[in-house]
Amino acid sequence: MTEQIKARSSDNFWIKLITNYKTPSVGSSVWQLINSFVPYVALWIFMIFVLQYSWWLVLPLAIITAGFTARLFIIFHDCGHGAFFKSKVLNDIIGNILGVITFTPYHRWHHAHLIHHRTAGNLDKRGVGDVWTLTVEEFNNLSVGKRRFYRIYRNPIIMFFVGAPLMFVLTNRFTRRGFSRRERISVYITNLGIAGLVVGMSYLIGFSNYLLIQLPVIYFASAAGVFLFYVQHQFPDVHWYRDDEWNYSTVAIHGASYLKLPRVLQWFSGNIGFHHIHHLSSKIPNYKLEKCHAENEAFAIVEPVTLMKAFQTLKLRLWDEQKQRLISFRELEAR
Repeated sequence: MTEQIKARSSDNFWIKLITNYKTPSVGSSVWQLINSFVPYVALWIFMIFVLQYSWWLVLPLAIITAGFTARLFIIFHDCGHGAFFKSKVLNDIIGNILGVITFTPYHRWHHAHLIHHRTAGNLDKRGVGDVWTLTVEEFNNLSVGKRRFYRIYRNPIIMFFVGAPLMFVLTNRFTRRGFSRRERISVYITNLGIAGLVVGMSYLIGFSNYLLIQLPVIYFASAAGVFLFYVQHQFPDVHWYRDDEWNYSTVAIHGASYLKLPRVLQWFSGNIGFHHIHHLSSKIPNYKLEKCHAENEAFAIVEPVTLMKAFQTLKLRLWDEQKQRLISFRELEAR
């Protein structure tokens, strides 16, 4: 048994396990584009029609459209990993187009996201493409003002319903010091595409009508998307490591969640709940993640995070290096 566990902790074991799932299927990729983009456009047309009668009728449709936006973002995400099509050119074209729809600069976002894949679960390399998380010791060493700021940042209402929409609508529009030329151009191209979209839609239906539809769609989509990203690496049984103990496959299995969602939510989220497999290999297309999990009993060691447990993770705030787990502010204060 010990030898089996030791074997399963090696990179070679997991790499061999997932090799057959890395090749994208053109048919599956094209079909996923169709069943995601066509309903998205159809819902937009329907919302434009319904808006003539009442904005309140638009709101539930905007929530459904936000689900399709999240699904399109997963395709955008796969394109950046080179996992959606074999052709890099085709991945980049589709990715840049979807970047405009999801308000996310393609090359800029993926640069940060690839760093996230190389550093996820590494306590010594936090800060790029992840959710800001302090250790207990780091938090205790902060000034009163900075502790208060961290508490505000980690508040779920601020994180998901304020910070997430602001990031997609506002923060993503600007370049910053340290961006490469490619990242800057990516931001500019996305902004230009969004501007063209806004002008075109304003011409067709009016600027105010466009905002009445687009803002709730991007609001709900961004809040849901950031929540999914949060749960993928912030859950009760997550394991994080210092750099000298960090191992790619070990962190993928023990540092990324298997978020077991209801079937309809799994579909809208593009199977990204199988995040442990995605971190083993980002080259696996999202439509093959579930199959990889189901066909290999080795993944039975991964404890699923249900939707109820996912909401319970919202109270977790700090990494406790002594207990080797995430804790809440209440737990810290009780000491």
